[in-house]
Amino acid sequence: MEAAPAVSPGHTSLEVLELLSGHPDLAGLPVVEDGRPMGLINRNLFMDEMAKPFRRDLFARKSCIAFMDKAPLVVPESLGVQELSFLALEQGGKTLKDGFIVTDDAGSYRGIGTGEALMRAVSHLQAEKSRQVMESINYAGIIQKSFLKASRETLGDTLHDHFLLWEPRDRVGGDCYLCRRFEDGVFVALMDCTGHGVPGAFMTLIMTSFLDHVLAEPLRMDPARILSLVNRKVKQALGQQGKPKGALLDGDEQSDDGMDAALLWLARGAKRLVYAGARIPLLLLAPDDGAATFLEGDRQGVGYVDTPMDYVWTNRELALTDGSAVYLATDGLTDQIGGPRQIAFGRKRLAALLQACRAAPMAEQESRVRDALREYQGNQRRRDDVSVLGFRS
Repeated sequence: MEAAPAVSPGHTSLEVLELLSGHPDLAGLPVVEDGRPMGLINRNLFMDEMAKPFRRDLFARKSCIAFMDKAPLVVPESLGVQELSFLALEQGGKTLKDGFIVTDDAGSYRGIGTGEALMRAVSHLQAEKSRQVMESINYAGIIQKSFLKASRETLGDTLHDHFLLWEPRDRVGGDCYLCRRFEDGVFVALMDCTGHGVPGAFMTLIMTSFLDHVLAEPLRMDPARILSLVNRKVKQALGQQGKPKGALLDGDEQSDDGMDAALLWLARGAKRLVYAGARIPLLLLAPDDGAATFLEGDRQGVGYVDTPMDYVWTNRELALTDGSAVYLATDGLTDQIGGPRQIAFGRKRLAALLQACRAAPMAEQESRVRDALREYQGNQRRRDDVSVLGFRS
């Protein structure tokens, strides 16, 4: 728990704006009346709303409760970490992104908790509580699908000719995706987080909550900068700033978790794409070119012990012609063993498959990719989570 300033319903939106401007690290601002919490103002949502035309004129002198979440997570300070983590999972990414309010046992406001601090605590309990968590794996699968539902719906509303193949190896997994629509464009991310099952699913919650936290003007237009900020947040939150595993002494323990990722910014009304990748390439099929073009991301993962704290990823900008097809895929597909020679599926086979069905609607391409993978895999065990995103400009 952190001590944090609070406001009352008597505070105006202008006063809240001034308070948040003076506390740049404050992700959420509690609203308290007579000592008891009644809501939570999300920093990013509030700032975005107040930045829109005429918003300050309309709301500057009105009560701040106009921008308040009336149903934040409120917990007593005596609640244990495990119980708190399940409450946070039930609420999905909102609690991890906005934080939660802490009260004393009588219900009076005491402070706020952050998603980052909760994830640090959960990572320490993960090994000790793995059996209990695995007993809830079916419920975790429902939670993860619900958590990703908003992004899937935004993809459908924004990228009309697209497909998203998402198949966790287990009931839940470490692959995830994120799509957020803004007035000036759309931000898309495909991520391959460390681990499988419940540990991998926890990492997806961490990564998506960190991404949501930094998706503020103008960062959403700069995928490389976002990767750098998330890298720093992960290393700080999980304490992954020490020696690589090979250099640890006997008895030393240190997590080494992170993600591979591809981040895209698609400007609205302009055939322009900005891509930054951390070990996930982008495949481009131009309508007037028979060849497939791979854009390589940086060969550095996000958040791992051996990733420098100040590592800077690279943006690559593309001009898209009408009918261009863009694809992202985690390595679960290309690394899958199978076929007559029992070797990896590989990027060349994927590129050839997509070239062969390039004229087909994206929904049909998804079926072709899924069928080709299952036929190639045969009796081999699925090695990893599989995610493939494709869309046409």
